[in-house]
Amino acid sequence: MRRIFPILLTLALCFPEARAQYSWVSAYPSLPTFSLPVELVNAGDGTNRMFIVQQRGIIYVIENSPTVSTRKVFLDLSDRVSQSGSEMGLLGLAFHPDYRNNGYLYVNYTGGSPLTSYVSRYQVSASNPDSAVRSSELILLTVAQPFTNHNGGKIAFGPDGYLYIGLGDGGSGNDPGNRAQNRSLLLGKVLRINVDSTAGGNNYTIPPTNPYFENTQGWRQEIYAYGIRNPWKFTFDRLNGTLWLGDVGQDAREEVDIIISGGNYGWRLMEGSLCTPGVNPNCLDTAGLIRPVWEYPNAGSDIAVTGGYVYRGSLIPSMVGKYLCADYGSGKTWALTYTGIGTATAVLLTDETYAISTFGEDEQGELYLCSYSSTGRIYRLNGPPSSVGEIGTPVQFGLEQNHPNPFNPTTEIRFRIAEGGVATLKVFDMLGREVATLVNENLPSGTHVRTFDAAGLASGVYYYRLTAGTLIETRKMILAR
Repeated sequence: MRRIFPILLTLALCFPEARAQYSWVSAYPSLPTFSLPVELVNAGDGTNRMFIVQQRGIIYVIENSPTVSTRKVFLDLSDRVSQSGSEMGLLGLAFHPDYRNNGYLYVNYTGGSPLTSYVSRYQVSASNPDSAVRSSELILLTVAQPFTNHNGGKIAFGPDGYLYIGLGDGGSGNDPGNRAQNRSLLLGKVLRINVDSTAGGNNYTIPPTNPYFENTQGWRQEIYAYGIRNPWKFTFDRLNGTLWLGDVGQDAREEVDIIISGGNYGWRLMEGSLCTPGVNPNCLDTAGLIRPVWEYPNAGSDIAVTGGYVYRGSLIPSMVGKYLCADYGSGKTWALTYTGIGTATAVLLTDETYAISTFGEDEQGELYLCSYSSTGRIYRLNGPPSSVGEIGTPVQFGLEQNHPNPFNPTTEIRFRIAEGGVATLKVFDMLGREVATLVNENLPSGTHVRTFDAAGLASGVYYYRLTAGTLIETRKMILAR
């Protein structure tokens, strides 16, 4: 039985880069190393900080600067999480969309006896923004784990403001309890909950748009998607909200999926696009199962997909819109191009000499990754600054989802202009009345950011519209006081 974190690999070969113009360079060369880093996120609060999660229970916070040389312990949960390594421990961290005002952060960890996955809320110190209060834990969700592997662990807030939670199938081989297909259980699923309200004795509520909301079949209403083996990492495209997930395979395939509400992604009936030997050798009951948008065989050193991000930064225009992912075992990284139809095409970017446990995104949309080791480091994607790259296309017109969303009272709006010229960015209320003009000027090609301050406006839904020449794009945002 493969694990996503087997005993650390020692890679004796130094693989050449597949495309010399792209590389991963040390992001913070003066920082001490990190022990078994498994998550790297920003708080979305405008402070330009990065938070590094160590598997054994410590979260560090650093300034996002290449010259940073010190780190601070943000939260130490090492006495609460499993210390055995493997696929257990502190695995996920997410900051509330309104973290700037409420100070809420959420973690996913495995611990206890019997072994249990916990999703808990903590709060930052009122007097120290670089420290969370250990005693503030509020447990939202507990899920018993029958085995030590396939814990999943990723959590993230979607553009809808709900918290998404990835849970593996419970472990062992071939999902012996058929948990991933059983919608009366939470294992083998992506869940979606509303952390801003409580009901029914739970410290959360079920979004009414969840696919099994108030169903009468006994299915868990928290379920957003199912048929998933081990969703180690998933992320949302900050431009359009698409949910990308890397599902770790068993013996044959590593897969990348685009997750939709109510989708069944096949496990244990299928592993990627293949029917599972010993479970479904005759390929029965596969109608309606959603196939991966990309997959690769996990033979040899390619052993576990590490899901990544769609690049939406501004420093490497040729990479904009491409989904970057990696293989934990081989150290390979790829850039995927997906048109929304059929399968994605992939280009090998690099072969690194270290195990890759996670990717990260800073507030500006630039991408990073972590090497999984007792002396782990953080690397930043480096590439050509020109508007057209070998694998890319010119900078495209686009309006991103504001962040945070919902917000109170300020939020950032990022947008791209393909060609220099006059552009406008305006905000309207539900009745179509203009309430703010954020841009009305001549702008150069590239990515731009504006802050919308809604002080004095009532709570509710607002629309923001970008216009450049004949191109127009509109998005919705929510002011929640």
